[in-house]
Amino acid sequence: MRHSTVHPLSPVRRALPCALAGFGCLLTGAGARAEPVAAVVELFTSQGCTACRAADPVMRDLARKPGLIALTLPVTYWDYLGWRDTLGLHVLNERQRAYARARGARQVVTPQAVVDGSLSAVGSNRQAVERLVQDSSRTAPLPVPVSAEVKGDQIIVEVGARPAGKPEPKPESKDEVWLVPVLKRRDVKIEGGESGGRVASYVNVVRGLVRIGPWTGQPARFEVPVSAAAVPDADGWVVLLQHGREGRLGRILGAAKGPGL
Repeated sequence: MRHSTVHPLSPVRRALPCALAGFGCLLTGAGARAEPVAAVVELFTSQGCTACRAADPVMRDLARKPGLIALTLPVTYWDYLGWRDTLGLHVLNERQRAYARARGARQVVTPQAVVDGSLSAVGSNRQAVERLVQDSSRTAPLPVPVSAEVKGDQIIVEVGARPAGKPEPKPESKDEVWLVPVLKRRDVKIEGGESGGRVASYVNVVRGLVRIGPWTGQPARFEVPVSAAAVPDADGWVVLLQHGREGRLGRILGAAKGPGL
């Protein structure tokens, strides 16, 4: 397992939309699968991390399970080892460090699996990851209902109300809705560094983070241009409702899959 010291986290940057040929046509008029989401698993990984290849099949298997969202988040902080991650994004380094700060950890590691934004395990440890998913989804689905569908050139996101009896968040806290463009599948032949000669076989690779807006705990509806999900390489998307506080990321409260996931 690779380690890296934690550095100050800069603000999450909005992914820049672009018009990719065929992307809008693929989504126009399509509805998201209306299945409740029981858990969200995020794998922080790197092509330069030899231990990460054992986590790839774990994520592929999780992605096939109904009611789960499995996301692969390639980081860049191992690029100095001799191979520049072809899918790595600096914003994903920042996301992982925000999780680390929430746990009081001073280091980030790969492969790391984060379940529902609150539970963590070594991403290549199948039993540990599946146990966290089972524990997290025992009260399935996620506490706040979220749905998303495409109507014309808009993604319509609807978020339900905060469950009765749940405490109001502290004033410094914030719950936000995010659109997460993903690349559904990609195999990458690694040609240098410690993992040279190996193949990374990914599912649902995160290609950006687009902030949709804040959520106050009351039912809300958001309209997002389809073009916001059309970042380079992306051919799908998910929606996350997540708690945050002072540069720390907290629990994922709700989620929805886009078409084809």
